[in-house]
Amino acid sequence: MSGDTCLTTLCPAAESKPKTCSFKGGNLGNKYVRLNVGGSLYYTTVQVLTRHDTMLKAMFSGRMEVLTDKEGWILIDRCGKHFGTILNYLRDDTIALPKHRQEVKELMAEAKYYLIQGLVDMCQAALQDKKDLYEPVCNIPIITSSKEEERLIESSMKPVVKLLYNRSNNKYSYTSNSDDNLLKNIELFDKLSLRFNGRVLFIKDVIGDEICCWSFYGQGRKLAEVCCTSIVYATEKKQTKVEFPEARIYEETLNVLLYETPRVPDNSLLEATSRSRTQAAHSEDDDGFELRDRVRRIHVKRYSTYDDRQLGH
Repeated sequence: MSGDTCLTTLCPAAESKPKTCSFKGGNLGNKYVRLNVGGSLYYTTVQVLTRHDTMLKAMFSGRMEVLTDKEGWILIDRCGKHFGTILNYLRDDTIALPKHRQEVKELMAEAKYYLIQGLVDMCQAALQDKKDLYEPVCNIPIITSSKEEERLIESSMKPVVKLLYNRSNNKYSYTSNSDDNLLKNIELFDKLSLRFNGRVLFIKDVIGDEICCWSFYGQGRKLAEVCCTSIVYATEKKQTKVEFPEARIYEETLNVLLYETPRVPDNSLLEATSRSRTQAAHSEDDDGFELRDRVRRIHVKRYSTYDDRQLGH
C-alpha cells in the first residue's frame, strides 16, 4: 500500500473521545502509522514524517503530544486535501505543484502550518511566476445576439465603440480595393481598442446586416455611426464598395470620450469636437433638440454612381 494512500473520508465515531499521549517513534523506522487528517485517512512511516525538521517531526519524535482515537488513528485537525502532496514532498524533496493558483495558495497554507519551509518557498516562487505571466491587455466581446448587445451597452459605465463587419452578407461582387479597406477597418479597431481599452468598451459584431459599420455610444444611447459601405453602379452590374474613413472614425472615437465620468457631458467640449457650426446648424424641425441629443449618421459615399464607359459607346 502506498504511503500516502487516502483510504476514505470519514469522521471518528461521535462517542469516542480522543486521547492525548506522547508518540514514541523510537526505533519504529519503516513501521506504518495511521493518520486521520481532517477525516482523510493516510498510511505512512515514521521515517517519512521525521525526515525533515518540521512540526510533523516534533509530533512523531516524542517532543509533542498527539491525539488518537479509540482505534489508534492519530488525529490531526487540518484539512486533508493536500496532505498527500505534503507526504510526497517529505519523501522526495520535490513535487509537481497544482496548476490552479488557488490550490497553490491552499497548499502553501498547509506547508506553513507544518513548518515545511522548502515547500513554502516552492509555492511562493510558483505564485510569483503565475503573477508575472502575461495577462490580456483588453478583452473584446463578440456579439451573439441583439439582446446581448443591448445588455452590454446599457450596463457599461464606459462609452462604447462597436464595429460591425460581415463580409459574407453581400449580394454583389466587391470593388478591387474593398477587401483591403475592410481589413484596414478591422486593423484600426484593434489599434483603438489597445489604446483606449481602459476608457472605452470595444465590441465586435459579426451577425448584423451591414458589411462594415462603426457605431458609437455614450451613456447607453447611440451618438453616431459611420457606415463604410456603398453601392456603385458599373456598366452592367452593381458592386459593393468598402471605404476606410480613418479620420472620421478617429474623430467619433474621441467624441465618445466626452461621455466618460462625470456622466453629464461637457457641452463646450461637444461643440468644440463636433462639425463646424454651419454643418451642425439646426433645421426648423429640430430646433427643440440639443446637439448632444442628435445621432450623427455618416454614410461614406453611399449609393454613389459612376460610369466607366468610354465616350461614343
